[in-house]
Amino acid sequence: MRSYRAIFMGTPDFAVPCLAALHAACDVIGVVTQPDKPRGRGQKLVPSPVKSWAGKHGLPVWQPEKAKREDFIACLEEQKPDVIVVVAFGQILPQRVLDIPRYGCINVHASLLPRYRGAAPMQWCVINGEEKTGVTTMFMDAGLDTGDMLLKAEFPIGTDTTFEEVHDGLMNLGAGLLIETLEQMSDGRLVRTPQTGESNYAPMLTKETGRIDWQKSAQEIHNLVRGLDSWPGAYTMLAGKTYKIWRTCLTARDTMAEPGTVLAADKKKGLFVAAGDAELEILELQAPGKKRMRAVDYLNGHDFPLPARFEG
Repeated sequence: MRSYRAIFMGTPDFAVPCLAALHAACDVIGVVTQPDKPRGRGQKLVPSPVKSWAGKHGLPVWQPEKAKREDFIACLEEQKPDVIVVVAFGQILPQRVLDIPRYGCINVHASLLPRYRGAAPMQWCVINGEEKTGVTTMFMDAGLDTGDMLLKAEFPIGTDTTFEEVHDGLMNLGAGLLIETLEQMSDGRLVRTPQTGESNYAPMLTKETGRIDWQKSAQEIHNLVRGLDSWPGAYTMLAGKTYKIWRTCLTARDTMAEPGTVLAADKKKGLFVAAGDAELEILELQAPGKKRMRAVDYLNGHDFPLPARFEG
């Protein structure tokens, strides 16, 4: 494969395997990532995972507040890259940046395009109960994840698969697909396929996304819980206090009880709640001021008086 002069643009840990693979295969002349963010109680500035990896491997790093800044664009133009690879960078690139590299800008997107364009495709695939997702490489254009598709790789989603499992699977799958894309481009075998067909938007998550509506089916609530593990987490209210629900299990037992009603809180058998159509078992939860723990462990250490009803 040709050793392209490449600039990498990415921010979270999801992007790190792609950067590592690109660094091993090409001449990475620079890395672009988001500015350091304040974290924790002390609000100390913390570098992105991509910046940390680049620093350990001696790669130049740029952190523009806005990718459309004239001085940043001029800096990229001076590098004369063959290709720019973008993986979860976190900013929309202006057309001037897209026009810089000789062979274009390649994006590694965490869904099977044209489905799930937007900021949180992995989470929404799980929340919406999809049975598979995957990774798509594409040439970027000025739209939001609308460029011509290049290669795809699929990843199955089981009935209990969580977002974290999808995330870890796709970030490694994406690294391999990126290198295959560059190899085919180098050999002249790469085929561009315009996006057609049904698409849906995967908007950014907020804490409000995690509010459980117990009127919904047990399956829908189960999907929400596993799709929001590990952030922001699904949550519900009990006696005015917020409980996070981290892991659930479908029981396939119907119930006529009012949605949200705690059907059983047994120290040996566990915690069971009525959803809109059936019973749902809560396997892991986080009570106010407590750590995430198994429901049976929580019940063994805390009183859970019945009757009780969770509220959305």
